[in-house]
Amino acid sequence: MLSTMQDDQLSIANLLRHGSTLHARSEVVTWTGSGARRESYGEVGRRAAKLANALRGLGITGDQRVGTFMWNNAEHLAAYLAIPSMGAVLHTLNIRLFPEQLVFVANHAEDQVVIVDGTLVPLLAKQLPLMETVEHVIVANGDKATLEAPEGVKVHSYDELLDAQPDTFDWPVIDEHSAAAMCYTSGTTGDPKGVVYSHRSIWLHSMQVCMSDSMRLDQSDSALVIVPMFHAMSWGMPYAAFMVGASMIMPDRFLQPEPIAQILAAEKPTFAGAVPTIWQGLLQYLDAKPQDITHLREVVVGGSAAPPAMMHAFEERYGVPILHAWGMTETSPLGSVARPPGSADGEESWRYRYTQGRFPASVRARLIDDNGDEVPWDGTSVGELEVAGPWIAGAYYREADNEKFHDGWLRTGDVGKITPDGFLTLTDRSKDVIKSGGEWISSVDLENQVMAHPAVAEAAVVGVPDEKWDERPLVAVVLREGERVSAAELREFLADKVAKWQLPEHWTFIEEVPKTSVGKFDKKRLRAAHTEGKLDISHF
Repeated sequence: MLSTMQDDQLSIANLLRHGSTLHARSEVVTWTGSGARRESYGEVGRRAAKLANALRGLGITGDQRVGTFMWNNAEHLAAYLAIPSMGAVLHTLNIRLFPEQLVFVANHAEDQVVIVDGTLVPLLAKQLPLMETVEHVIVANGDKATLEAPEGVKVHSYDELLDAQPDTFDWPVIDEHSAAAMCYTSGTTGDPKGVVYSHRSIWLHSMQVCMSDSMRLDQSDSALVIVPMFHAMSWGMPYAAFMVGASMIMPDRFLQPEPIAQILAAEKPTFAGAVPTIWQGLLQYLDAKPQDITHLREVVVGGSAAPPAMMHAFEERYGVPILHAWGMTETSPLGSVARPPGSADGEESWRYRYTQGRFPASVRARLIDDNGDEVPWDGTSVGELEVAGPWIAGAYYREADNEKFHDGWLRTGDVGKITPDGFLTLTDRSKDVIKSGGEWISSVDLENQVMAHPAVAEAAVVGVPDEKWDERPLVAVVLREGERVSAAELREFLADKVAKWQLPEHWTFIEEVPKTSVGKFDKKRLRAAHTEGKLDISHF
């Protein structure tokens, strides 16, 4: 039998109506470098209506793709809301992609309009002639005259375009399964892959972000949204905040430790989210110039594992708990959150917090071994993580690399173990696991142990060829400013922390660990530097 429930659509348009009326007094605050500009959610709703009217006038009448090449700011939030709500598809262009990858994704998605921040015009202008489907560029927070567009592309001023539009829009009824937004993977191997989110998946994901076992966003929060809006939908925080009326603080292009510290001092957010490298940099800054940040009830870290030493430092020195989360572009991205069970305290609580977290009800998970068999959830058995659920991708756009999907599951490429009560610990990426003498060495575990040394700012571990053992770990170390320590001392530091056979014989000191476009360690470049003989290596 069928239910008697109404079949209302879970659409971004309904979310926009709700947030801009019931939470009209909540704010989006955009940092300017010297202060902040403020806009209420009611004003954001009217700005979104103006933008939708303007895009209609530029020929966006159906599900055409509208690209954004923007920082985290109020203008980007309006695009997040307006473009899907009018029935078009938001395509967040990653400003940190290599130029050829940027061109590829714009052409692959067939972007028709691109909205660009004024400070990013020089970056876009170089590639715009190669973007085959772009017909209009809208310059926000800058002068349109700074963009010399190729023939056939019209350039518009964001302010002038919106000033001429009404501040109401007849938002259409949209099937919740329709495309709302798309984001491409960072393309560390091959071309980036397109992930297309539905209205329904975004709505359900937003509800999970606000749940008590997740990020716990509510209307009393002010969330510092550092994670880029061009990466995995900013972890879903903009939509979730608009859903419950949590105010948002947007850092725009000011992402260095000093301006982040200034934002914290001026706006006193209660919640924040960013990749570990952001917090590592902030920790070093605060240690040199301490300030009170206890207004932060919690900080969520994702993208890669946070070193336990950093988690302890924030909590013990500054009273701010770090909460681990795991996900990826293909998972919208929330896959798990490491909130310990209520019964856990002390060391037991920390053991839970070191993990990547527990899966929510909407995310199914399993571990698969090299033979294709399922691995038990016993907290020790290791396999490749596969996930499924209503906000998990089932394919890539235009069927690229569908080997990542089988039997209704997404193969994440992450290797790990799961406890009987559903807490995930990732030990590596499948391509980064070091196989030495037939045994596996976790590069992540080694990195965390090395980064626990007080002189070390960052450490990345890769496997390098070895005639006897097949592979052995190479540790690339970045020292904190003003610190000195030798490879021999670091090796001795590890002696009682890892098995003797795992102790690395190969060490190198570098200025900075190369990063991907989303701030993760780029181990492919490290391995290439080793192969090309560009690293000064100490051997033991």
